[in-house]
Amino acid sequence: MRSTDVVIIGAGAAGLMCALTAAERGRQVLLVDHANKAGKKILMSGGGRCNFTNMYTDPANFVSKNPHFCKSALARYTPWDFIALVGRHGVPYHEKKLGQLFCDNRSKDILNMLLDECRQAGVDLRLDTSVRQIEKTAAGYLLSTDMGPVASPSLVVATGGLSIPTLGATGFGYEIARQFGHNVLATRAGLVPFTISGQLKELCAELSGTSVDCVVSCNGESFRENILFTHRGLSGPAILQISSFWQPGDAVEINLLPDRDALEWLQGQQAARPNSELKTLLGELFTKKMAALLADRWFASKPMKQYTPAELRDIADKLGAWQVVPAGTEGYRTAEVTLGGVDTREVSSKTMESLKSPGLYFVGEVLDVSGHLGGYNFQWAWASGHAAAHFV
Repeated sequence: MRSTDVVIIGAGAAGLMCALTAAERGRQVLLVDHANKAGKKILMSGGGRCNFTNMYTDPANFVSKNPHFCKSALARYTPWDFIALVGRHGVPYHEKKLGQLFCDNRSKDILNMLLDECRQAGVDLRLDTSVRQIEKTAAGYLLSTDMGPVASPSLVVATGGLSIPTLGATGFGYEIARQFGHNVLATRAGLVPFTISGQLKELCAELSGTSVDCVVSCNGESFRENILFTHRGLSGPAILQISSFWQPGDAVEINLLPDRDALEWLQGQQAARPNSELKTLLGELFTKKMAALLADRWFASKPMKQYTPAELRDIADKLGAWQVVPAGTEGYRTAEVTLGGVDTREVSSKTMESLKSPGLYFVGEVLDVSGHLGGYNFQWAWASGHAAAHFV
């Protein structure tokens, strides 16, 4: 039987950070993953450029039933700590917008950096290695694995959530949590596109590829970014953001004119350009195709002078507070995160250690902590992995 100081299950962002940090402390670390490559989600993130953190990370950027839980770890390992690591490795990067930092070249630069750090620190990384069974022992944990039995006083679960199963995502981390007495909060897809049915789906399909700056609101939350029409429904940053706050049956409100009062604008156009058609005026705000489709399908386009005050109010309501009830989401297949997970009220916010089973730790997405879009989920992975590594 093999013995080691720490076993970490999952060689994603949180697992790699935890492994390299613990090994740098002099711990003997075994990092195992059932996949054939480490960091698959890192590689595909940010369109292949990896949005590796956000300079403006704040606890308010995270969704959890226990919103105070993330504060301690985020305060102890900040975006600037990770940026310093990136700088030491000479990885070129840039701010895209809103504090979002991306690699200039490719996501592989971040993964290679983490793997180099693991190698230098002496982490034993074993890929294509599944964990079959875990038992609690007097000395810690005994794992039955593809490389034989492994004993360790510390076990870190960094298995991620259910998002993007084609990259190897499973519910194994939740199974481990339940085995050792933890409550797992209901999971669902987050940061995910909406599907639309009925006549609205036809409009979305016809506008597929069109992107519009909007304010999208639901259940007291609002985000201003682009929405993207797709053949299946609605996507884009604003839609992904609001999806984490949407529940089936809820209406999502979309303000297509975020920089102006829709009614005031329409009344002003009616006074100044009474002979202009509505679709012509909308064509100055949207693409001509979108303007024509909205004007003809929603309002029956005609010269502005022919609209009554009541009709203008109706048009303003549609443009400024368009109510959409999604049929659903695209699910875990395309979701960037999994909402819910291991109940953080049963985990130490300082150490990430289980309050139910000493020596058991949870880091990253397996916990009920999900960030907004824009690099926050990676920062949670770095921060939570770093926090646990100081106590394993």
